[in-house]
Amino acid sequence: MTTQTVGTAAGDARITWHRAERARLVLAVSHGAGGGIEARDLQALARALPAHGVTVALVEQPWRVAGKKLAPAPKTLDAGWRGLWPALAEPGLPVVSGGRSAGARVACRTAPELGAHAVLALSFPLHPPGRPERSRAGELLGAGVPTLVVQGGNDPFGRPEEFPEGDFELAEVPGGDHGFAVPRRADLTQEEALEIICDRVAAWTGTLG
Repeated sequence: MTTQTVGTAAGDARITWHRAERARLVLAVSHGAGGGIEARDLQALARALPAHGVTVALVEQPWRVAGKKLAPAPKTLDAGWRGLWPALAEPGLPVVSGGRSAGARVACRTAPELGAHAVLALSFPLHPPGRPERSRAGELLGAGVPTLVVQGGNDPFGRPEEFPEGDFELAEVPGGDHGFAVPRRADLTQEEALEIICDRVAAWTGTLG
């Protein structure tokens, strides 16, 4: 594991690299608006995917590196991601652009212009809680590259059955909320929920070539 600081138009960002010995892809994943790269799903992917030939780059956006508690406007988040992209592409491998929640929106919005190989959207916030009329489906559908959405079955930002039909794959974590936490009385444990995420993402990256 190595850490790299990268200057962007939005300030300094930070990449924590979890490298595969024989990497064929880089999966770059960023956090959401309410947390950092310590999120359970991001850490699980960083542990699991290098064994499958995928180098995982956990990205901390400039506002988090600066110690701020609130995420900036979407255009500022996008500017930070654009500034990071050359460092993510530097190993010379195809880059899968990804993130959780707000980070997933950034990955979708910027994928076409940055030439992302694919998009991984973890807990995509399809709409604000209780406001299904404020759909963000256009961002997801506009990614223009192979896309996998991993969504908790009880995510208040959009349950799997709320997603429109489109050119993307969708995997459900039964009972999971927006952070993929599952109730204590659920049919699966928290560890099993994380295994579902890692197994599904590993299988999907194996199809990307």
